[in-house]
Amino acid sequence: MTHKFTRTFLLAASLVSTTFIPAAFSQDRFEKVEIEATALKGSVHMLTGMGGNIGVSAGDDGILIIDDQFAPLAEKIATALGELGSDKPKYVINTHYHGDHTGSNAFFHSHKGATILAHDNVRVRLANDEKVSPDALPAITYENGIKLHFNGETIHIMHLESGHTDGDSIVWFEQPDVLHTGDLYFSGLFPFIDLNSGGSVEGYIDSVKQVLAKIDDDTVLIPGHGELSNKAEYTTFLAMIEETFAFVKAQKAKGMSLEAITETGLDSKWDKWAWSFISEEKWIATLYEEA
Repeated sequence: MTHKFTRTFLLAASLVSTTFIPAAFSQDRFEKVEIEATALKGSVHMLTGMGGNIGVSAGDDGILIIDDQFAPLAEKIATALGELGSDKPKYVINTHYHGDHTGSNAFFHSHKGATILAHDNVRVRLANDEKVSPDALPAITYENGIKLHFNGETIHIMHLESGHTDGDSIVWFEQPDVLHTGDLYFSGLFPFIDLNSGGSVEGYIDSVKQVLAKIDDDTVLIPGHGELSNKAEYTTFLAMIEETFAFVKAQKAKGMSLEAITETGLDSKWDKWAWSFISEEKWIATLYEEA
């Protein structure tokens, strides 16, 4: 498989519920996943595997991670963290509640002693899911944000309302100027906006604008999914959302049905943003529902 196809396949697989995947395939897909570490700036690294990108602070104070992918990958993630200093993170920060970002919570809490932090709504949504262990619930929650001082750096955790979900947080490492966006950024891809979990297109746009106002051209962006990025690429991502949303709203205002707009399609310049989980058709449907 080509690199692009492999990346797109893994992204799609990471977002599809295992409920609909045969057990043999589900197990096999996790067995083949490799966790790879990339050093960024200061104490910060990024781990990739299957699921949301993991941010890591590694240094004299120990290990802190942002998101932790799926439960079957927990041991592999721990091994990768061990190579950065310790397989026992002191803190796990969840950027939102989806399972491809919180799946290893219980493992890192119950087996490694990690303290989990997240927005209030993350705990509420996880607690209301009967499939989620109590060990996976955040022990520390916040309404607007919280600040940590760890490995000689100041880590700002900030809640942004009603974007991808109703419990989104971004995490900014101040001194090295690295920011983890959670799923408020799908680098180079149409995003998934969870309209059933408090997310909204308008809220997502507003959240992205708030993030852009906080960063500059030197800021390294760890997206929720996709490759490392920067302010210029994030600005292009925002323009894509705003332009496609404006187009769908205009067509809907003319009385066009979802089916008619889908058949017409978006401008061809957006073709490269479609991928196997969020096709152009699915992106139009998301925009149309809120338009």
